[in-house]
Amino acid sequence: MDVKSFDKSKLPSRHTTVGPARAPHRSYLYAMGLSAEEINQPLVGVASCWNEAAPCNISLMRQAQVVKKGVAAARGTPREFCTITVTDGIAMGHQGMKASLVSRDVIADSVELTMRGHCYDAIVGLAGCDKSLPGMMMAMVRLNVPSIFIYGGSILPGSFRGRQITVQDVFEAVGQHSVGAMSDEDLLEIEQVACPSAGSCGAQFTANTMATVAEAIGLALPYSCGAPAPYEIRDRFCYASGEKVMELIARNIRPRDIVTKKALENAAAVVAATGGSTNAALHLPAIAHECGIEFDLFDVAEIFRKTPYIADLKPGGRYVAKDMFEAGGIPLLMKTMLEHGYLHGDCMTVTGRTIAENMDYVRWNEQQDVVRPADKPITATGGVVGLRGNLAPEGAIVKVAGMTNQKFSGPARCFDSEEACFEAVGQRAYNEGDVIVIRYEGPKGGPGMREMLATTAAIYGQGMGDKVALITDGRFSGATRGFCIGHVGPEAAEGGPIGLLRDGDIIEIDAVAGTLNVQLTDEELKARAADWSPRETDYASGVLWKYAQTVGSARYGAVTHPGGAKEKHCYADI
Repeated sequence: MDVKSFDKSKLPSRHTTVGPARAPHRSYLYAMGLSAEEINQPLVGVASCWNEAAPCNISLMRQAQVVKKGVAAARGTPREFCTITVTDGIAMGHQGMKASLVSRDVIADSVELTMRGHCYDAIVGLAGCDKSLPGMMMAMVRLNVPSIFIYGGSILPGSFRGRQITVQDVFEAVGQHSVGAMSDEDLLEIEQVACPSAGSCGAQFTANTMATVAEAIGLALPYSCGAPAPYEIRDRFCYASGEKVMELIARNIRPRDIVTKKALENAAAVVAATGGSTNAALHLPAIAHECGIEFDLFDVAEIFRKTPYIADLKPGGRYVAKDMFEAGGIPLLMKTMLEHGYLHGDCMTVTGRTIAENMDYVRWNEQQDVVRPADKPITATGGVVGLRGNLAPEGAIVKVAGMTNQKFSGPARCFDSEEACFEAVGQRAYNEGDVIVIRYEGPKGGPGMREMLATTAAIYGQGMGDKVALITDGRFSGATRGFCIGHVGPEAAEGGPIGLLRDGDIIEIDAVAGTLNVQLTDEELKARAADWSPRETDYASGVLWKYAQTVGSARYGAVTHPGGAKEKHCYADI
């Protein structure tokens, strides 16, 4: 593409590179070895969530170098920068998990600040672990400069005595070990073989769920989000993304041209069809919020309700992300969904073509059984369900993929933190039939809305996964399985009904009808509310305190600023 086709008078980088007044700014660019020609080209931010915290992120810097080659080949000037990542698998099960959801918004904010401060014209964003994917996509639609998302790729499955495993098996092994069903030696062996390569958790947990979303919503190139991290084909996707973003600049195709209400509905549909993570019900409203689109938990749940579950993926099914890629990738899934009316085909994508036009190049693979045809689903309704009732007026969410019983009733067993619950679970201080309640773990009350995988996996490992239910105003990992309900709102810290529960209250869960209730009258709940007072948090300073002051309800994505509907100017138009 000829650099002369770019009119810098309409690009943000004119503020740092054009005219006599910008001589000091250009001097910094010359200092880094750029030529006058490179300075006059569009400046493309290549944002990476690389770090050495976990395998999810370890390959991102290498992939970013390939992106830069693609940008340069298309006559753009790449400018690489990194942002933070908090990796859930390591943060899980202790106070560090409070940092996880907060990191999503810090990622979006830090990418915004880097782009604004240096006036870059476009962005290619690379992300690996759970919150970095939505964080990067939030930044893209917030800034609204031409953007392409790249997923770093999933990890390869581990092998334990001939059985394909993921990190989920290690968390559940802890529960088995706690009841004497696994030896110290076996636990050591399984932890050493579960994660054999770079890449994000390999099943349809949050990272792979949001990677599937990235293709379905139109921000990533087809097939790019399914290729595992170690596969050399990733370089081709990275190079092509670098080239393609230059075309998006030339054609002025921006994220908000792509991320529309229909595109968000497509994204929710693929989550349901794959039995994906309940966290998508938090991240999709947050992405919508950045665009100024109204799309909350109940909108997501409505799509979930009418979408079939067709991809036989762990944790509810048999396969991992590598298997789906080799069967035909995310486009294979989208092909059958489009053909049977579960996707909007007229949505624009970063290819410059619509979803339907992209699918013209996809052929159905009859030789695989990872993805079913949409008219022959595993179950007729989606793998994730929204709930509502007197215990959750602002909604709640549950993953039902792989579950046979979708109704549960039992007495509440209340805990005011995950630690208190995990200690009780470790001592088996709960009974079959209990509804375990973990509260004050919401966005504000945590602060940070922790995931409960350590606790839920321990319960499952003890063989009690289908004998108890668990509800929380916090979150669950995409690896969680069993009757586990999260995002209960309003949260306990805001005086929500979950904070008014007492041990022994009878809780009724019906994922078929979509209800979550407690056997208390409105008058009883009002009387308890009159006696309720806010629980003091021990986070009175620092980033967690700051987050708690601004974060909103999980129903709307636990967002921390007014969003696109309130903005008075868009960065791309400065």
